[in-house]
Amino acid sequence: MKRIFQIFGLMLAALFVLTGIKAEAAPDWNNRVVKATGIGVINPNARTHAQGIAMARRAAITDAQRNLLETLQGVQVTSEVTVRDYITESDIIQTRVEGVLKGAEIIGEREISGGIEITMQVPMFGASSLAEAVMERPAEVVPFPAPTAEVPAPPTSYSGGYTGLVIDCRGLGLNPVMSPVIKNSAGTKIYGHINLDYDLVIRDGMVNYAPDMSGAARAGSNPLVIRAERLEDHNANPVISVNDSNMVLSANETGGFLGRMAVVFLY
Repeated sequence: MKRIFQIFGLMLAALFVLTGIKAEAAPDWNNRVVKATGIGVINPNARTHAQGIAMARRAAITDAQRNLLETLQGVQVTSEVTVRDYITESDIIQTRVEGVLKGAEIIGEREISGGIEITMQVPMFGASSLAEAVMERPAEVVPFPAPTAEVPAPPTSYSGGYTGLVIDCRGLGLNPVMSPVIKNSAGTKIYGHINLDYDLVIRDGMVNYAPDMSGAARAGSNPLVIRAERLEDHNANPVISVNDSNMVLSANETGGFLGRMAVVFLY
């Protein structure tokens, strides 16, 4: 990790990165990308205006990459672990994250007073994504638990089966993570990355985060909607009642929506 900062420090000094101006950097969980904005100053001593613009553009890209790296490192992979933790522990993952950073896409560029502003992004999931860099393949896929016999599932009335699952966490202060877990109030984990196809997790992510049902298309046209009782593990993992978890697991035996990761968290 120190090597990354040393490289960027030298580039920043050489390319006249503008300091003292706040640049935007934030994970976008709705669109599942990490974005950052950088700013480069136009050197008034450049030989020509075109040269000044070119130098400022390079500086803005470097500044955006620096901000992007800082933001990437702060992304929560699980409730307990950030990307920074993985980088610190593994040179291999550090190299992978560097590769993701080098492949960052420029999505916005404009000339501002005295400088150039550039916005870049990297995908959280998919090819050449953050997930591909930090999430390791589990040793085995663990089957979803069966509904508990001692607590019968509530009666359900649906035609053709549920197409997905929506967990309503609104008002609870949900903290988005790349690899969440759904638990029930008895402590049983009913949904996590160990239950899923690793390649699909990397491609699609385990859940979508949305502010309301208008963003819940991933759960299909007839989702099962469950209200979370509370959140655990730094507000990352929703907890539902045992009865509701029985209903989810029973419906999944018919619809198979958990294995398809047709899951949405409302925040």
